[in-house]
Amino acid sequence: MFKINTRLLKNIDFVFVINVIAILAVGIMILPSASASVTSNPLYFVKKQLIAILIGCIVMVFTASINYRYIRRFVRHLYILNILMLITVLVIGTEINGAKSWIKLGPLALQPSELSKIIMIVCFADFLDKRQGKLKRLRDFIPCFLFFAIPLMLIMLQPDMGSGLVFVAIMLGMMLVGGANLKLLSGLVGGGFIAGVASIWAHFKFGMPLPLKYHQIMRLIAFINPYADGEGGRGAGYHIIQSKVAIGSGGLTGKGLFKGSQVQLNFLPEHHTDFIFSVIGEELGFIGGALLLLLFLSLIYRAVQIALNAKDMFGVLIVIGFSSMIVFHVLVNVGMTIGLMPVVGIPLPFVSYGGSAMLANMTALGLILNINMRRKKIPF
Repeated sequence: MFKINTRLLKNIDFVFVINVIAILAVGIMILPSASASVTSNPLYFVKKQLIAILIGCIVMVFTASINYRYIRRFVRHLYILNILMLITVLVIGTEINGAKSWIKLGPLALQPSELSKIIMIVCFADFLDKRQGKLKRLRDFIPCFLFFAIPLMLIMLQPDMGSGLVFVAIMLGMMLVGGANLKLLSGLVGGGFIAGVASIWAHFKFGMPLPLKYHQIMRLIAFINPYADGEGGRGAGYHIIQSKVAIGSGGLTGKGLFKGSQVQLNFLPEHHTDFIFSVIGEELGFIGGALLLLLFLSLIYRAVQIALNAKDMFGVLIVIGFSSMIVFHVLVNVGMTIGLMPVVGIPLPFVSYGGSAMLANMTALGLILNINMRRKKIPF
């Protein structure tokens, strides 16, 4: 159960693995420059990120060694553990940047919402697999929404709007592949978007209350006109303005590592986490940014191929859940840096600094490799 049969190793998609290594390499390469103005030691965050990658690799190998179908026995326990974990962070968590999303463990800080994404993917895959062909009517969707309701509510209480949106993206992506009525699902997504826009309009027009703080509401709409909310040049649109300046000044080939004025002079906020793509755009230029996006595109393509060749629907849904998460992270993160998406605090997978996110992503990789290796029966 906990040992990888060497005959399974020949089934590994090495193109997928190489893609991950290449993306990790880009992150490690850009991180010293991205964090240079944050700490006097440019290797401080690099060392911590390498430790997170190393621990993540150990977890990935362990996750890949367990037959993924065996995990189904524990989905109820995992779901309950997930709820308890999210409640714990609300009770004893540490508030950082206005969100109570972290649990301090001595010198370490754990963000449970990142691990929660992986747990929900596994649990929801089991949930949908048992309901194949039963997502044709609106009332069939209700159990799926209720399945996510409690974890999503706990995430929003932190409040962590970015992770909440990722939960929704994972749920919709997995429901689509799980056999949900496409027209009905599209109508719900479109209706939800219209309702969200209408609610924000009604908030400013008539004072309708929203379950969001003022700065969160402003960040949702600031990308439309980042110069509208001035506040002495430091309003909700400040992040977007500085990010667009950074990416635009990079040109085709970039200014070179440690030569980006926006990041080195600390004009660009959160440049080693949420806005690290802006650093890539300024210092590596359009070519560097485009190559990174091509690596992500190739990664998603290979993940979809793994899903198509999976042995069962449970495996398919796990891979699609991970793919939905990565696609949403990349689209929103890159979109917010170029002013096409709201600033919601979503990191760039495998590139942005963050131990919890790295650990969660490496765990997901272990599951995908697990499914990939077991796509065929072992010949005897």
